[in-house]
Amino acid sequence: MNLLVIGSGGREHALCWALGASPLVNKLVCAPGNAGIAQVAKLAPVDPLDLDAVLQLCRDEHIDFVVVGPEAPLVIGLVDHLEANGFACFGPNKAAAQLEGSKGFMKDLCAKYGIPTAAYGRFSDGAAAEAFIHKHGAPIVVKADGLAAGKGVVVAMTLEEAMAASAALFAEPGAQAVIEEFMDGEEVSFFALVDGKHALALASAQDHKRVGDGDTGPNTGGMGAYSPANIFTPALQQEVMERIILPTVNGMIAEGTPFKGVLFAGLMLTKDGPKLLEYNTRFGDPECQTLMLRLKSDLLPALMASRDGVLKDFDLRWKDEAALCVVMAAEGYPAEPLKGTKIEGLDAAAAEADTIVFHAGTKPGADGAILANGGRVLGVCGTGKTIAAAQARAYAAVDKVRWPQGFCRRDIGWREIAREQKN
Repeated sequence: MNLLVIGSGGREHALCWALGASPLVNKLVCAPGNAGIAQVAKLAPVDPLDLDAVLQLCRDEHIDFVVVGPEAPLVIGLVDHLEANGFACFGPNKAAAQLEGSKGFMKDLCAKYGIPTAAYGRFSDGAAAEAFIHKHGAPIVVKADGLAAGKGVVVAMTLEEAMAASAALFAEPGAQAVIEEFMDGEEVSFFALVDGKHALALASAQDHKRVGDGDTGPNTGGMGAYSPANIFTPALQQEVMERIILPTVNGMIAEGTPFKGVLFAGLMLTKDGPKLLEYNTRFGDPECQTLMLRLKSDLLPALMASRDGVLKDFDLRWKDEAALCVVMAAEGYPAEPLKGTKIEGLDAAAAEADTIVFHAGTKPGADGAILANGGRVLGVCGTGKTIAAAQARAYAAVDKVRWPQGFCRRDIGWREIAREQKN
């Protein structure tokens, strides 16, 4: 088969790495890709948001199956466009991608079908939003309704913070917001493949959203992750499938927008049980990197079964070992990252035992150099029998990277390691 992966981040490098190992794949193309993906796939300099250009690429490369990595092409209807022209795709169509594209749509679906989530209000008027904030007090969560690359959420611990977040949001013309109650607990990322009617549980992970050690500083797209999240027990997984994932699948059918693709449920484990924070309609980044490292089975048949509606009797096998990903980001991230700086030591990092370096925001420079070309630039991953072992291997590789303008958190996996030490 000729396969096209859409995207250019660490998630897409991990997907290309996994899919490229499939015996079903003859040719692997990635658009637009990055310097790391170039080692495992043919790169095509095509904008994923240019629907006609992607369609032409599919024709030129005789593509049999398309895997869409990031959310933005899904939300604007890339899958609809390609499928209408005869190209099979993994990922939701435009209507179903509203689950991520509009937080208001997602919250309304939860309210209608009894899916446990935080109490909320939807607003298109700043004054009404401020009145809601005043009424409910802090802590409170202010969210931009649309896509915000993982950074459109402010967890305001004071009324002043909440009002400032609301004012900043509504300073943009046509802004819409979801404001919801603050939920206390531990966050977990959980993934399930969906074929329109059936859902196949994948695995759990835990992301680290804040930019600094100890979960300090502003939210980011994710500074690291590990899998599995052992706090997410088999009993909790079953509860989430029964109370959150399957009611969502059935609700989307009832709404006339059946969902195909991967449901990424951001969960809060509260004292009242697991509740849905938000849905993403694609693999998480950096969670995807840890999932691909743990997956034993061939990924491609599972993605094809999701698209074809035949997941009912499908199964996937997972390695018992843990995986951990440390994101190395460019100086200035998550505000204005410094681009164009030279990264050295990548071969030495990759040579460390049980490690792999996924590229996220890189580009090739002169004489084979690798240059930073984004905010989150590398995903340095380690595997091991425990989270602590995986963490040690990942940071050993991080320490081989020579990049003065880069930084990372030094505590990825800290909650799980504390639990491992206690046990």
